[in-house]
Amino acid sequence: MSDLYKNFLTAGGLFLIGSIATLLISKITKNSLIKLVSKTRNKTDDYIVKVLVDTIKPLGLIISASIAWRALKIEDDLSNIVIALTKLICLLLIVRLVNRVLSTLIQGWGSKIDDPAVSTMLKSLSPMIRAAIWSVGTVFYLQNMGVQMAALWAILSAGGIGAGLALKEPVQEFFEYITILLDKPFQNGQFIHIDGIWAKVERVGVRSTRLRSINGEVIVMSNSNLTNGVISNYAEMENRRLVHKLGVVYETPHSKMKKIPGIIKSIIDVTENAIFDRCHFIEFGNFSLDFELVYYIPTNDYLLAMRAQQEINLEIMKAFEAEGIDFAFPTQTINLLKSS
Repeated sequence: MSDLYKNFLTAGGLFLIGSIATLLISKITKNSLIKLVSKTRNKTDDYIVKVLVDTIKPLGLIISASIAWRALKIEDDLSNIVIALTKLICLLLIVRLVNRVLSTLIQGWGSKIDDPAVSTMLKSLSPMIRAAIWSVGTVFYLQNMGVQMAALWAILSAGGIGAGLALKEPVQEFFEYITILLDKPFQNGQFIHIDGIWAKVERVGVRSTRLRSINGEVIVMSNSNLTNGVISNYAEMENRRLVHKLGVVYETPHSKMKKIPGIIKSIIDVTENAIFDRCHFIEFGNFSLDFELVYYIPTNDYLLAMRAQQEINLEIMKAFEAEGIDFAFPTQTINLLKSS
């Protein structure tokens, strides 16, 4: 019996044993994992088990075929090509398995999070993760095939430095986007104030945020400017505290001065969306007797607050008119002395 014939028999036996072992491992793995995932209601576990079992069969057959080919002891260029293709197919199967499992996990985590912004961020990271896994797999394959990686690493390092300098600002804005989503200084639909701009947040983007100002125009602001600035978020305000000064003329008699706090309190008490805090005669001004009025608007709706404030101001004017109390306005008295 020739050596070639013996090698063929050995290769066939190895491939047969490997194929049987692959089928047994696949079946045992499937039955064992199904028992574990059947205890949970999460369908993600079922999908991961299915993907894993589907990968074991072709991977095991490819490895068995590679071992059988080596048993033939054929030393030529064809053998090297077959081994290289075998490693490539194994790499593709493993990378595909890892990508599918990670993508499924990320999608599952994203669907469980109540915050739509964070959920969208997690889902948007899937392409980046897949690209990173393919890059690592490619480098690992080239290194395993004996490719000299020193020159390649030098090229990649130089290219990485250049790309890093060129993409410095976009990358910075992306991380600021992550900061906004996680830290949540504001969200879509909220009314904010920053750097003299009063606007409503329409959309938080990867590089910039779109705002709609109170005048109606669209304002596009970079995420870094937003995170580095001082933001007043009026949507998070439970009570709006309003402080006003009222000045009446010096000719106002004492009896009417004592009535003013009670008059203002009664007006605020009957006004919707307003809570009285205090009203005091605080000082003798340059041209008026000054009262300080403080009340709260228990809402973060700007329009409701302005309507309540307008109603209170009009009612104060009406009550003062009925009581004969005059508001003060800037005046200056000049005393002329006649010389003797």
